[in-house]
Amino acid sequence: MLPVKIIVGLGNPGREYAETRHNVGFMVLDLLARHFGSEWKLDKARKAELAAGPGVLLVKPQTYMNASGESVGPLMRYYKWEPEQVIVVYDDISFPVGAMRLRAGGSAGGHNGMKSLIAHLGTEKFPRLRVGISAPGSKQMVSHVLGKFAPDEKPLLQDALARAAAATLMTLSHGFDAAANQFNIKKEKKKKEKPQKAETADAAESEPTASADEMP
Repeated sequence: MLPVKIIVGLGNPGREYAETRHNVGFMVLDLLARHFGSEWKLDKARKAELAAGPGVLLVKPQTYMNASGESVGPLMRYYKWEPEQVIVVYDDISFPVGAMRLRAGGSAGGHNGMKSLIAHLGTEKFPRLRVGISAPGSKQMVSHVLGKFAPDEKPLLQDALARAAAATLMTLSHGFDAAANQFNIKKEKKKKEKPQKAETADAAESEPTASADEMP
């Protein structure tokens, strides 16, 4: 597998979205930028905020979620990077707050930011890190994902963001498989089941990602 050259965090630009559930991708990248001691700079031509790490580019598209690929696709083509050299960090309602999961590829699962990326990269085969924001329950989807985390969720969120940043750093230093094996929690086996070979990181990813089709 080729080395990761670009880390993309998905979210919406603007203060009103800064601490919303839909912006956890931006939150993880802010942690990475602080780790590298890098400053964000707005690149209007590439429709993104960019920060540099050692041998890697951090990218926060400023196109709004639904058009994320309009920023990332041209940027990758300019540098002639392959899809497997990107890792995308984004929110996932199919996981509770506090959970995160690395995956080597797959469909958008209803997430508009991922739909845009897949369309502009021309493939579903690129690494991603999904950070749980919980299901909306009785709330409307848009108000849920564009809402902020409840006070009792914030400690779980901070832990998940820290682990997501650590998993991303391990991907850079030791590769995607090593990071997935360490940070992905395997599903527990029922006691009555016969011992089976442990699931791989990708095999444990059969459940679909879900998010709102109508969200910005």
